[in-house]
Amino acid sequence: MGKKELIQKFQKDHDKYWKVELFEREGYTRKQCKKCGKFFWSVGSNDICPDATCTSYGFIGNPPTSKRFNYADTWKEIDKFFVSKGHASVRRYPVVSRWRPDLFFTVASIIDFQRIEKGQVAFELPANPLIIPQVCMRFSDIPNIGVTGRHYSSFVMVGQHAIANEKGYWKDKCIDLDFELVNSVFGIPKEEIAFVEDAWVGYGAFGFSLEYYVRGLELGNAVFTQFLGEMDSYREMDEKIIDMGAGLERFTWITQGTPTSYDAVFGPIIEKMRKDSGIEFDMELFNKYAKISGSLDMDVSSDIGSMKKGIAKSLGITADELESKIAPLEAIYAICDHARTLAYAINDGALPSNTGGGYNLRVVLRRALSFLEQYAFPFRISDILELNCKELKPLFPELLENLPQMQKIIDVEEKRYDATVKISRRIVADILGEGKKFSSNELAKLYESQGITPELIQKVAREGKVNIQIPSDFYDSLTKNHITVKEEKSPFDATGLPETRAVYYEDAEKLELDSTVIAIRNGAVVLDATIFYPEGGGQVADLGTINGVKVLDVQKVAGVIFHRVEKLDFSEGQRVYIHVDGETRKALMRHHSATHILNYACRKVLGNHVWQAGAKKEKERAHLDITHYEKLLPEQTKQIELVANRIVLEDRKIKITNMDRSEAEKEYGFTIYQGGASPGRLIRIVEIEGGVDVEACGGLHLPSTGKVGMIKIITEERIQDGVSRIEFVAGEAALNYIQKEAEVLREASEKLKVSPEQLVSTEERFFSEWKERGKKLGELEERIAELEAEKLLPEAKGGIVRKVLNVDVKLLEKIALCISERDVTAVLANQNNDVVAATFENSELDASKLLSQLYSKFGGAGGGSKRFARGRTKEKVSFSS
Repeated sequence: MGKKELIQKFQKDHDKYWKVELFEREGYTRKQCKKCGKFFWSVGSNDICPDATCTSYGFIGNPPTSKRFNYADTWKEIDKFFVSKGHASVRRYPVVSRWRPDLFFTVASIIDFQRIEKGQVAFELPANPLIIPQVCMRFSDIPNIGVTGRHYSSFVMVGQHAIANEKGYWKDKCIDLDFELVNSVFGIPKEEIAFVEDAWVGYGAFGFSLEYYVRGLELGNAVFTQFLGEMDSYREMDEKIIDMGAGLERFTWITQGTPTSYDAVFGPIIEKMRKDSGIEFDMELFNKYAKISGSLDMDVSSDIGSMKKGIAKSLGITADELESKIAPLEAIYAICDHARTLAYAINDGALPSNTGGGYNLRVVLRRALSFLEQYAFPFRISDILELNCKELKPLFPELLENLPQMQKIIDVEEKRYDATVKISRRIVADILGEGKKFSSNELAKLYESQGITPELIQKVAREGKVNIQIPSDFYDSLTKNHITVKEEKSPFDATGLPETRAVYYEDAEKLELDSTVIAIRNGAVVLDATIFYPEGGGQVADLGTINGVKVLDVQKVAGVIFHRVEKLDFSEGQRVYIHVDGETRKALMRHHSATHILNYACRKVLGNHVWQAGAKKEKERAHLDITHYEKLLPEQTKQIELVANRIVLEDRKIKITNMDRSEAEKEYGFTIYQGGASPGRLIRIVEIEGGVDVEACGGLHLPSTGKVGMIKIITEERIQDGVSRIEFVAGEAALNYIQKEAEVLREASEKLKVSPEQLVSTEERFFSEWKERGKKLGELEERIAELEAEKLLPEAKGGIVRKVLNVDVKLLEKIALCISERDVTAVLANQNNDVVAATFENSELDASKLLSQLYSKFGGAGGGSKRFARGRTKEKVSFSS
C-alpha cells in the first residue's frame, strides 16, 4: 500500500480521522477540490483547494496578517504563544543527525525525538508538550530553490510536539492551538484559513494529517502519528504523538507579503546582493511573476520550461525575455539559501565532500559558485555566509562564533572549484566540438568525476550557440543516494534467542569463565554468558578459546553474541570453559582509550568541525578517521601527538557509567555520538576526567589515561575527500615501533657511513643527483623522439605514419606527438602491444577511431580523444597485414 492508497483508506471514515472540534465550532465544512480532487475543510463555499498548484498566491503585496514581523521576531512571537500555553521551549538540535544511524541530516523536527531500537522507532520527548525551532536539511528540492519563492535546502521547522497523555494532548487541542496562533496571534481571519486532508509516513510510524493554508500558502502540517509499523502491517501506538511542523520562513513571508519568501527571510542580504550585483532588475515584472510562480514545482511537473513559457505568455512577453530578466534574481536567492545551508551544516560538524552527506553540501556549494560565475556577481560565498550568520545571531548566535573556521573551509572549497572550472571548460568544449549530446547520464558523470555543474555546461554551450536543457530531476537524482545511510545485513539470526550476559562489562580484567552453550546457529556458538568482547565500535573481537577450541570471530546481533570457532564440536546445554587472551585484550583496551584521547587532541588542535568518521583498534596498531577539509600539515600532526601525550601524562581517570539516553544527551550534548549512534534507551558513557572527552561507547577501556602509555602517530593520509586517517600505536606497541625505527636508522647510517643526524642531508644529496640524471635522461628522450620522427616522416602514406617500433610506451608516445607537430598523423605500436595515435590540430582524422580500427583486427582496448589516444592490443600489430 502506498501513501495515496493509505489516504483513500482513511477517507472511508474521514470524520474519524480528520474532523476536529474546531471545524464544528467555527463552521468549517468538508469539500472536494474540483481541480485536483483533494479533500479540504474551509469556511464558505469555495470549491478550489488552497494548495499553490490550484490557488495562486493571494497575499503578495497584500498580507492578510494584522502585524509585520522579521525572521527572528516571527519565531519570538510563535515561541511566546506556545510557552504561554504550557509548552517547554527547546533549543535546536544539530542538523547532522548522529543519533539516527539511518540518516545524515535532520530532515524534520520530529527526527530530534526519534531513536532506533532493534529496527523499531521510539519517540522520546525531553518535555511534553514542547516547541522547537529546528533547522532542517532537504536536498530533493534543489531545482526549485530560487524559482518557486518558497523552497529551501535548509529551513527552520517550528516543531510543536506532544504525547497524547494526561500531560500532553491529541488532535483537537493541537488544531485549536494552531488555529489560535494563525487567527489570534497573527490576526488572519478564519475565512482565510483552510485545512487539507493528508497523511504522513515515516520510519516505522505513520498517521493522518491536516495541512493548514492561507491564500495558497501552506503554513504548517499537523501530523497525528497514531500507528507503528508499515502501511501494510501496523498496530496502534500506546502513546500517540503530535508532530506539527510549520515553516518559520513561510510565517515570516505571509506577514510581509513580499514577492518571495526569500525577500522576507533574507531581506537586507538580498537587498545588498541586488545592489552589489550591478544588474538592473525589472522588479515590476518580477512582482507579477512571483504571484503565479508558486505553481512552478518540479515535484509536481517535470517540464518546468513549458510552465515558464505559459507564465511568460500570460505576462505578455517571450519565454527568453522572462528568463533573461528573472534568472539572475533567482540565482541570488539560491546563492543566499545555499550559503545559509553551508553555515548550519559546517557549524554542526559536516564538511563538503564527495561522500555521504558531505556530497549534498558540495552540490549546493558548487551550484552557488556556478551561479556566481555565470552572472559575474562580484561577491564571494564566504561573504554571503557572514551576512547570514549576522542576521541569524538573535536565533542562533553559535554561527557567528564559529564564522572564521567556516570561512576557511569555504575558501579551501572555492580554490578547488576554481581549479576544476579551468579544466572543465576545456572538457565541455571538446565534447561540444565532437557533436556529442549531454544526456542525464553524461551530465551526472561529468559532475561525479570532474565536479562540472550543469549550469557551467549550459554557459559554455551558450557561448558556442548550443542550447542544453538540464533535466528537472538532475539534482534529485544526484542527492537521493546521499540522504540515508544503507544498513548492512548481519549473517547471524538472533530471532528467539535471549540476550547474552556480557561479563566483559562487569569485569574487564576477567579472562576465564565457565559458561553454557544455549544454541548452535549460523555456524557459531551462542553462550548464556561470555567474556569475549564482540567486534564493535571499531574494536576487533577478543582472541581466545572455548574448551581449547580457537575462537576465530565474535559478533553481536540484537544483544546476542555469536562465537565463530575453528571446529564446531559443541552441543546445546553443554558446559564449557572459555579463556580470553590477556595480552591482546590489554592492547585493544590501550588502543581504544588512546582513540578517545587522540580524538580530543584533534578537535583541540584543528577545531570543533572535527568529528570521528571511523576507527579501528587492533592489537598491533590502530587508526582514527576524522573529518577535516584539507591534508594535515606535519606541524599539526606533531601538535596533536603532543596534546594527546600530555593527557596521558596527566593520568586522568576514565569513568564509565550507564545513563538514560535522554539524560546523557541533555547533560553532554550530541558530541557523545562521536563514534556513531548508540542503540538502546540505556547507553554507556565513557568520560575522561575534566571534560576532556565524553562519548557514548560500548568499547573496553583502561581505568585512567596514564595506563595507555605513550601514543605515537605513525602516518596520516587522506583516505577520501574530507576525511583524514591517523594511524597510531600506544603503550608497548608504541615502544616496539620506536625501537624498530631506531634500528632502521642505525642500519641506514652504517650502510651510508654517516651518523643518524647526517642521514637527511645525505638523502637530499642523493635525490638531487638522481633528479639531475633524470632531467638529462628526459632531454635525451626528447631528442631521440625528434630524430625518430624525422626518420619516419618520409614513410607517411596518405598523411599517416604507421609503424611498429622497438621502444617503450613512453618514448612511443613522444615520437607520435613529434610526428603530429609536423601536421602528419601517427599510428604507432611496439613489441609489448602498446599502441598510440596522434593527429594534428586541423586534421579531420580521429585518433581514438584510428586505434579502434586496430582493436577490431588485433583485439584490445584503450581510450583518448580526437587528438591523442593510447591503448593495448591482445595480439602483436602488423601494419603489412
